Amino acid sequence: MRIMLVDDSKTMRNIQKSVLSQLGYTELEEACDGQDALSKVGAFKPDLLLVDWNMPNMDGLSFVKAYRAQDKTTPIIMVTTEAEKSRVIEAIKAGVNNYVVKPFTPDLLSQRISETLSKAGIAA
Repeated sequence: MRIMLVDDSKTMRNIQKSVLSQLGYTELEEACDGQDALSKVGAFKPDLLLVDWNMPNMDGLSFVKAYRAQDKTTPIIMVTTEAEKSRVIEAIKAGVNNYVVKPFTPDLLSQRISETLSKAGIAA
C-alpha cells in the first residue's frame, strides 16, 4: 500500500509517518505542498493520499481538484484544522473521500484510513 503525505509541516508528516508505520504501512512518499505532490504522484502512484488543506504554493483543495481531473478513484483523506461544516462539504464536493481534523489520535487516523479503504474496496 503506497501512501502519499501532502503537508507543509515536516512535524505533521513525521507524526503521520509514525502512525502509519505502526499500522504497517511503509511505502510512504512526502510532498510539502500541492505542486510538489502533483510532481510526484505520477511516478509514485499512491493507493491513498493524506492531504492538508492550508499549504503555500498550492493548497490542498486546489491539489484535490487538479488530482481528481486525472485520477477519479484513488482515495483522498483531508487531514486539516479546517473543521467548519461548509469546509468539509466543499472538500467532499472537490473529491475528498474522508476527513480528519487536527489534532487527531493515532486511533482516529487508523479508523479513517480503514473506513476509506473499505468504502473504496481496497484491502488495507
